[in-house]
Amino acid sequence: MSETKAVRQTYALTHTAAFAMVEAAVSKAQEIGVRLNVAVADAGGNLLAFLRMDGAPLLSGKIAQDKAYTAAAFGKATGDWYAFIKDDPALLHGIVHTDRLVIFGGGLPIYCGDHLLGGIGCSGGSAEEDTLCAAAGLAALESHLHGQ
Repeated sequence: MSETKAVRQTYALTHTAAFAMVEAAVSKAQEIGVRLNVAVADAGGNLLAFLRMDGAPLLSGKIAQDKAYTAAAFGKATGDWYAFIKDDPALLHGIVHTDRLVIFGGGLPIYCGDHLLGGIGCSGGSAEEDTLCAAAGLAALESHLHGQ
């Protein structure tokens, strides 16, 4: 068996980058006046970083982690799920029972080029606010990757 067929190179998100993403998401949340939970998961869905802002809803902690997990598991934004499944009754009523799957906004996949690194999830505001804060986290990663 050829080595190229038995082994593949992978990319991994560092804890330093994960914390920078959390910090940027929290900064955006403070700017827009929401209290969030922010989670960053690696490509395997494992939690790398998490922060619950003072006063953020307790239940939203698990939701943020599940949004990060969903984005990492499928490489798809959580907010894109409903449009994808809404016209398929069996899928709409079946897949939503999948453990940890979130089908509303606030979870974004983390990519470096074509390489899926994980997901970031924010929860505590509206779906739009959560997504805006998660996007700020992604922007921080871009800055981190380019040394800015």
